[in-house]
Amino acid sequence: MFTAQTYESRRARLAAQFSSGLLLFLGHADSPVNYRDNAYPFRQDSSFLYFFGVDRPGCAALMDLDTGRTTLFADDASLDDLVWTGPQPRVAELAAAAGIPEAAPAAELAARLAKAAGRKIAFLPPYRAEQQLQLFHLLGIHPDQQADAASLGLIRAVVELRACKSAEEVAELERAVDLSVDMHLAAMAMIRPGLKESDVAARVTQVALAAGSALAYPVIATVHGETLHNHAYHNTLESGQMLLLDAGAESPLHYAGDLTSTTPVDPAFTPRQRDLYQLVLATHLGALEQLRPGVPFREVHLAACCALAEGLKQMGLMKGDPREAVAQGAHALFFQCGLGHMLGLDVHDMESLGEIWVGYQGQAKSTQFGLKSLRLARPLQAGFTLTVEPGLYFIPALIQRWKAEGRCRDFIDYAAVERFQDAGGIRLEENVLITPAGHRVLGKRRPRTLQELAAARQGA
Repeated sequence: MFTAQTYESRRARLAAQFSSGLLLFLGHADSPVNYRDNAYPFRQDSSFLYFFGVDRPGCAALMDLDTGRTTLFADDASLDDLVWTGPQPRVAELAAAAGIPEAAPAAELAARLAKAAGRKIAFLPPYRAEQQLQLFHLLGIHPDQQADAASLGLIRAVVELRACKSAEEVAELERAVDLSVDMHLAAMAMIRPGLKESDVAARVTQVALAAGSALAYPVIATVHGETLHNHAYHNTLESGQMLLLDAGAESPLHYAGDLTSTTPVDPAFTPRQRDLYQLVLATHLGALEQLRPGVPFREVHLAACCALAEGLKQMGLMKGDPREAVAQGAHALFFQCGLGHMLGLDVHDMESLGEIWVGYQGQAKSTQFGLKSLRLARPLQAGFTLTVEPGLYFIPALIQRWKAEGRCRDFIDYAAVERFQDAGGIRLEENVLITPAGHRVLGKRRPRTLQELAAARQGA
C-alpha cells in the first residue's frame, strides 16, 4: 500500500466534487474457476484500490458526504479461514493503514444503506457478475439496469482523478516497466528456429513471477503478429519468421507495464522485414516527438497513420495523397487499431468506466473502421501515462475482403499488397509519461533499433 495520507488525500479530492449523498464502492470477491474453493487469482477492483488501498476479497466502502463518515465493510478471517490462509490482518488494521476511520462487518452495509433510503447513492458501473448481484441485493437495481443507473458524475470524477498520475504512481509504473523490459530482453536472447511460442511465453512469465510480480495481461507471443490479440502458443518458430511479443508486468501494487517488441527468428530481419520494421520505428519515433500537454492524442494518431501511409506508398503498396488516404480510412487495411491507450492500475486504464469518458471526455467516437478503435483521443495533460504502439498488420482475410469489395482502390495497389500477404505483423510499443515540458519514455531502455536488437539477440 501507499501511505494512509495518500488514500486520505484521494478520497478528500473525490468528496470535494460532490455536495451531498453517499458514494458506494464495491470491491471484488473471489471468483471460482470450477468450484467455490478453487478460485482464480484474486485481483481487486482498481478504483477500490485507488481510493481505499485494501487488496483482499469481500470488501466494500461507503463515503457519507453529509457526515464525512467513511467506513470499510469486511469480515475478519474466521478460524477455519486461518487454517488455509495463515494469519491475516484484522479489518480494523486494514482500514487504519488506508486512513479509513471506521471498520464494520460486511453485513452492516445493507443495514446502513437501508437507513439511507431516499438519499442519493452514487456507484460506478459494475463489470463482474458478483458485483452486479451484490448491488442488486443492496439497492434492488436489476443487473440489466445498473449501467444506466451508475452515477455519471462519479464516473467522470474518478476518471479525472485517476488520469493524472502522482509521483509515487509514476515510480510504481517505472518498476512495472523496468521488469517488463527484462521480460522482453529474456525473450530476445532466446529466440531461434525450433523454439516454440510457448517456450517464450513461459520464459517471460518466469521473469515476472521470479521478481515477485505478476503478468499485467495474458502474454502474446506469436509468429502470427497479424492477429492483434493472439493468445495461442502452439507454433514452432521457423527461419524467415518474426516473433511479436506483447508482454507486461504488474507491480505488487498492481500498476501495469505494457510493451511490444518484434524480433526476427533469424539473427537479422530479411530485407522486406527490415523495411517494414524501419517504417514502424520511424512512425513510433515521430509520434513520440509530438507528445506534450495540450496536444489531442487523436492528432498524434492521425499523423502516425499518415506517416505509415507515406511509407507504404514509397514501398508501392499505397498510392495517391497519404493524407486523403487516411481521411478515407485506406490505411486501416494495414493499421486497424489505435496508436495507444491510457495506462495505470489497469493495462487499459479505467476502461471499465467507459472509453467515451476515459479517452474522449464524453465526445462522440468515430465509426470509421480503424479510427473507431482509437481508445484515446482527448488532449494530453501532464501526468497522463499512456502507450504508443504503431504497427503494420497484413491480414490475408481482410486484404481479400477489401479487394473483393473494391474498397479504397484509389489508394491501395492490391496486386502489390497480395505479395505481402505472408508478411505477418509488426508492432513497437513503449510506455510514456506526459511531462509539463513534453514527455518521457518510462522505464529503462528497451532495444528498438536494428543494432540494439542485434545486440540483444547475442545477449549483450
